[in-house]
Amino acid sequence: MSTADNNRDVDMPPDICANCGKGEEDSSNSLKACTACKLVKYCNRDCQIVHRSQHKKACRKRAAELHDEKLFKEPPSLYGDCPICFLRLPLMESGQTYMSCCGKLICRGCIHSPVYDNEGNVVADTCPFCRNPAPKSDEIIMEMNERRIELNDAIAIHNRGCDYANGDRSFPQDYDKALELWHKAGELGSAEAYYNIGNAYYNGRGVEVDKNKAKHYWELAAMGGISEARHYLGHGEVEALNYERASRHYMIAVRGGYSKSLEMIKQMYSKGHATKEDYTKALQSYQEYLSEIKSSQRDKAAAADEEYRYY
Repeated sequence: MSTADNNRDVDMPPDICANCGKGEEDSSNSLKACTACKLVKYCNRDCQIVHRSQHKKACRKRAAELHDEKLFKEPPSLYGDCPICFLRLPLMESGQTYMSCCGKLICRGCIHSPVYDNEGNVVADTCPFCRNPAPKSDEIIMEMNERRIELNDAIAIHNRGCDYANGDRSFPQDYDKALELWHKAGELGSAEAYYNIGNAYYNGRGVEVDKNKAKHYWELAAMGGISEARHYLGHGEVEALNYERASRHYMIAVRGGYSKSLEMIKQMYSKGHATKEDYTKALQSYQEYLSEIKSSQRDKAAAADEEYRYY
């Protein structure tokens, strides 16, 4: 079968080379799917190159569809649940604390609650999850963080990158080192690290300004649950007048607890770019988020923090 006669693409049987028509039983190698679209298979790279002009349009279309399926899939809750009270951890970092001793994120409600031993006695200055004594000095905290980094703890590695980016905790300000650590943390599952890399490319911190790369890393962050990254992607779609895509981004961000995206949907509704139903759904989603993170224990902790702040 000649290449000229071969105009197959989307409707091709999946077990036949899209270029030469050979099946796996006729080929010395197993057929390899097109990595971009997964629609067709080829005997080898030579067949793929020959068929590229016929396949390019359908490939790009399907690759974009696959990308959007991943991009707009409901992401996981960014921080998950508190391992003690099992309620959803709030979006705001002020609502939870990272414990260097055990690598757990614990809500402020559980951090402020008393810890009891096996006999019911209150144990002071103890991690509420692993029961290890609280560190007594900055040196001990640094040692704990180093151990978490050695264990490939994505949060600890991300936090160390932030130390280098900001010149905190006696670390020199070094954006190259920060980006190195953020890339490693991202590969280990830190969506926050990808968000910071996106910000670096957007603002030109340690790298040349590159809006396409910024968008790429914000997309990775958004798919990992970073609502602020999702919010910025929504802004980009508004600027491109893609209001339906913008609304989809904002709605996901609202469900993640990002109030600024709720305000953007309100503005879109006022300008006729979103429906009343869209805004109503956004309000309901945000209320559902608030109910998921609320507890009397957390309210007491927030009140105590506020009182201490004005003491």
